[in-house]
Amino acid sequence: MASTSNQGKPNISLSSLPLQILLYLNSWYFAFFWIAELLMYIYKGSVLPYPAGNLTAELILLILMAFVESTRIFLGKKGNLTERKIGLLVSVGLSIPITFCLLFLLLWQTYVLRAELITCGIELAFIAIEAIFSIAAVLTFQKYESAL
Repeated sequence: MASTSNQGKPNISLSSLPLQILLYLNSWYFAFFWIAELLMYIYKGSVLPYPAGNLTAELILLILMAFVESTRIFLGKKGNLTERKIGLLVSVGLSIPITFCLLFLLLWQTYVLRAELITCGIELAFIAIEAIFSIAAVLTFQKYESAL
């Protein structure tokens, strides 16, 4: 809803509600994903024979992934709510390393469980849809700035 500012010009909220909802849902889903992935690593480490160092390297990747993904979601939420392009663009940029981490979990880790295929696929879908909505929001912010 547009309100009027002190100079009589309408203040229009340009924040993307679908993007904000996706980021909110993804923050909860990533928490579930991370815990499930950690439990699957505990299962794989106790049942399956891992080469020396592989389990440790994959767990370190999982921890780094948590830091990058939480930063990506935080910057996406703040960039959308404050209508700042830089936050959304950095969020889109951080989706690239997260995508590579997820591809590693899907394709190149030592053992891939069916549950990992499903959870990683859902997370990849979240990231792809959020990137599309983030770019659309950046274009909307740019269009509004150039119209002023």
